[in-house]
Amino acid sequence: MSINRSTPIKKIKSKISAYIRELRVRQWTKNLIVFAAPLFAFDLRSTTLSGSLIAFSLFCCASSSFYLINDIIDVESDRLHPVKCQRPIAAGAIGISEAITVAIILLGVAAIVGYQTSFGLGTAIVGYALLQVAYNLKLKHKIFVDVLAIAAGFVLRAWGGSAATGIGLSQWFILCTAMLALFLGIEKRKAELRLSEIKGRKSRAVLHRYSLPLLNRMESIVTNGTIVFYSLWSAGPAFKGATTSWMMLTVPFVLYGIFRYQLLSDPQEIARTNPLLEQGGKTERPEEILLGDRLLSLTAIGWIVTVFTIQLCYKLQWIN
Repeated sequence: MSINRSTPIKKIKSKISAYIRELRVRQWTKNLIVFAAPLFAFDLRSTTLSGSLIAFSLFCCASSSFYLINDIIDVESDRLHPVKCQRPIAAGAIGISEAITVAIILLGVAAIVGYQTSFGLGTAIVGYALLQVAYNLKLKHKIFVDVLAIAAGFVLRAWGGSAATGIGLSQWFILCTAMLALFLGIEKRKAELRLSEIKGRKSRAVLHRYSLPLLNRMESIVTNGTIVFYSLWSAGPAFKGATTSWMMLTVPFVLYGIFRYQLLSDPQEIARTNPLLEQGGKTERPEEILLGDRLLSLTAIGWIVTVFTIQLCYKLQWIN
């Protein structure tokens, strides 16, 4: 009599795969903002990088815990959604009581280790947690407040990274981070609204208060703000911004990146290049666009290479 030993292994692999999807590992890219402090202060010592890495890991734990909590709260509505019904909790691959336990452990570890690392980092994580609780229970149903809460989450991440390394951030960079986060939040609402019009029902109550013309006007305001604040920061010490005004060389990458994202999220462009993408609702997720477009990836790489080149030249005193 043979024993099938592969069955338990398959179950373990299936459970791991379910958690990777449920914890939204792909969305951990949002937490990379914690590396802004050493990157933009031209301070890439091992101590500052290790501090940023700790902050990144803890914010990944905290954000994943709330992905679990959010999916537990929204499990019934997710089961009616064309895409979200495939999430492991909604699909039944992960039990609700099990998900609650994992969420508590992740959030507890993030807060405890955060305070052990730095009071500011621990406070940023707790602030982020309180914001997420408020967002899931109330704020996501309030027009304008919902996208402002999303932006606040990115600012708290940046602040946490700054606290973990002891490096301050320019006020212009903080404002730029907030504007860029608002831009992504507005783009997400636009995609949700378009999908709801296609499907004939709105997945969020707040979408009844939004319209595409309103969101387009909001997008225009925050896009202008992002570009202005980033330009003021990159103008250098004269404006209490970057260490060197040579950072102005990175502005074209930011401009092109924003324009490219707007093009890729435009309904006419989606219909022209890949109509099934709109039908599938994938444009609800900005990270799919950010990670999936080759030119956007090249733009990000070009920006990173330019920043590091400027840093190297500054350190070698070739520029000032």
